[in-house]
Amino acid sequence: MIRDPNGSGRLLKAPENFLDREGIRRVFAEAKAGRRDFIRGAFAAAAAGLATPLATSQSNPVAGDGDPNILTLPAHSRGLGQPVVTDGYGRPSRFEANVQRRRSPGLTQTAQASVSFAPLQSLFGIVTPSGLHFERHHQGWWDIDPSKHRLMVNGSDEKMLRKPMVFTLDEIMRLPSVSRFHFIECGANTGMEWGNVAVPTCQYSHGMISCSEFTGVPLKILLDLCGADWKRGRFVLAEGADGSSMTRTIPRSLIDSGEVLVAYGQNGEMLRPENGYPLRLVVPGVQGVSWVKYLRRIELGDQPYGAKDEVIHYIDLMPGGLHRQYSSLQEVKSVVTTPSGGQVLLDKGYYNVSGLAWSGRGKVKKVDVSVDGGRNWRQARLEGMAMSKCLTRFNIDWTWDGKPALVMSRATDETGHVQSNYSQLRAVRGSRSIYHNNAIQTWLVEESGEVRNVQLA
Repeated sequence: MIRDPNGSGRLLKAPENFLDREGIRRVFAEAKAGRRDFIRGAFAAAAAGLATPLATSQSNPVAGDGDPNILTLPAHSRGLGQPVVTDGYGRPSRFEANVQRRRSPGLTQTAQASVSFAPLQSLFGIVTPSGLHFERHHQGWWDIDPSKHRLMVNGSDEKMLRKPMVFTLDEIMRLPSVSRFHFIECGANTGMEWGNVAVPTCQYSHGMISCSEFTGVPLKILLDLCGADWKRGRFVLAEGADGSSMTRTIPRSLIDSGEVLVAYGQNGEMLRPENGYPLRLVVPGVQGVSWVKYLRRIELGDQPYGAKDEVIHYIDLMPGGLHRQYSSLQEVKSVVTTPSGGQVLLDKGYYNVSGLAWSGRGKVKKVDVSVDGGRNWRQARLEGMAMSKCLTRFNIDWTWDGKPALVMSRATDETGHVQSNYSQLRAVRGSRSIYHNNAIQTWLVEESGEVRNVQLA
């Protein structure tokens, strides 16, 4: 068999772990001084060290006496494999052990009030494996004994509910349940990029998003059981049981739709402790901080609660110096995950450009892709049926001619909202905010095949 030398599509993965402990300490010190150059320098050094051996190992030795990977039977073709149930809970291949969620060096003061990023560049489809789901904790995570956990539902006054109740986990799991696919995105996802390029790969620029099938009970069912006064009850306060006492206001309109769940399941199993086991709130389309973990209390009231995590934190700094509050909706957004920052294209020729799109307003209607910095756009294929407030995988064919290319994607949702570029977004929002950056992401493919994070003026 003769291999097509122009078949291409070969890609060198981005280095996953490019900083050691000393490097992390240095990044932390430089970040406090407002500098980020060391991150880019360390990443470039790691990428250079990775390129040569992997490029060699991915080549197929078809010349000479033939391919020994075919002609010489390996051990797994000649002997017995491992027995069943070697691991009671299966694990990925040891060859994939480097695909992990990771912290961003220097981003936070402590590991307990911090964030980890999902490796978007290494995932397929739309579902995030539970063990790779991004994390955001405000005071560390806990593995809570479900037999002792309780959910209290009360009213802001004694007449708001006819019968305030306390539920055990077993009692909630006996109620009618639903399972739905939804994305969850931290409001600060891509927040480091507001001013300029800050991080090298899409894991760090966009990895505070994940998508799962969540299983639980619509919150409206629990409130109906408690005899809610729907004429007066307009808002819900959700409260978590961890030390940060995370509290968020949820408007009645989201609850009436039946979308808001009290969830205990994720991807066919119980929630992971890092994701709020045994109970968390699921609020589709809304930033992740409202998906309160370790959910212990629901209060029905007649006005917004103005909790600390919604009037002081998770607010948008506007160009004039004022702050915008209660901007919880996650706007339409997309990112190309292949090719993306840190990867290296090894050949000219065909590539499948692939990425993810989403919108907190509903379904993704279409995604356009450009490889020339936005001068020309082509409509990408959407994989499968687009679901509301869920990730959508897209891809499109591309033949790389070996010249520099600017690869970007632009999503449009079913309400007609179109993803903005940085010039459009900064004209309205400025460049010093943290939250709700949904700008178009650009990756520069250099003549060498190396892919870098860039921003266009």
